[in-house]
Amino acid sequence: MIGGMDAVAHGKRVIELEAGALQAMQERLGEPFARAVGMLKVVLDARGKIVVVGIGKSGNIGHKIAATLNSTGSTAVVLNSQNALHGDLGLISDGDAVVVLSYSGETVELLDLLPHIKRFDVKVIALTGKPESTLSQHSDVTLDTSVEREACPMNLAPTSSSTAMLVMGDALAMVLLEARGFDAEQFARFHPGGALGRALLTKVADIMRADDQLAQVSETASVQDALVAMSSARAGACVVLAADGKLAGIFTHGDFARSYQADPMVGGKPVAELMTRGPICVSADSLAAEAVKTIGSHRIDDVVVLDAEGKPVGLVDTQDLARLKIV
Repeated sequence: MIGGMDAVAHGKRVIELEAGALQAMQERLGEPFARAVGMLKVVLDARGKIVVVGIGKSGNIGHKIAATLNSTGSTAVVLNSQNALHGDLGLISDGDAVVVLSYSGETVELLDLLPHIKRFDVKVIALTGKPESTLSQHSDVTLDTSVEREACPMNLAPTSSSTAMLVMGDALAMVLLEARGFDAEQFARFHPGGALGRALLTKVADIMRADDQLAQVSETASVQDALVAMSSARAGACVVLAADGKLAGIFTHGDFARSYQADPMVGGKPVAELMTRGPICVSADSLAAEAVKTIGSHRIDDVVVLDAEGKPVGLVDTQDLARLKIV
């Protein structure tokens, strides 16, 4: 029996074996992968689709690959190999691409199906651990997902091999996404629900603090003036405006707290002396997801929102993102 820290050690060993298999696959990735991406792009550009087929664990991985492709704008369907010979071959059309998953490349059900698939004018891409297999020989491109051994202690249960197939599918989907110029706004169209959908479909202008919720003072104002403006707007930051109405800087409660510790009489000082010049900004027309990314990457609590002319029109507070369930 395995228990306690022995279980942890064995768990780490499993992860180590699978990570090693992925590293080896990465190192041998080459021209066939580029050809596969090119084939899939041609198919999708011609409004064809990607048909994914596999048996057993490979079939389960196939469902995940198809889901990832669909979520990134690459139309994909899963063909049930057991039902394919009884009418489901109707899923395939001339001009499609068929991605076949079989680690051995000798799965009887798939090899029986392959001649019927190849009656269509399609490209066949094999994901297999046996590049010399029958499946590989009858495919247009083979992507090698071989592993030295499974993470299973008996070297039997598909573990490293299924992970390799999954990651190869992710690599295809993500590189295909880039090759097709798929962007965040297109991604949003396929993810309308939940927090992700809210972040992707919502514009910064929809969530920013504006008008009487936006604390603003001129560059000539005092720290006390800025505190009054923040209190009135119930905000933790104040936008400081230059004489021409453009952004001069931002002053936060954090700035005040730090300054107060050094000088309790800081309230009478010009806010321009203590504000942060050149603060991080986002456009009012950008997606809320960009504000989320900006706040996270810069580790800040507030980001200034600018209009097309570069003038501040709002403020996004990290607490607002949580309240609106965008993060």
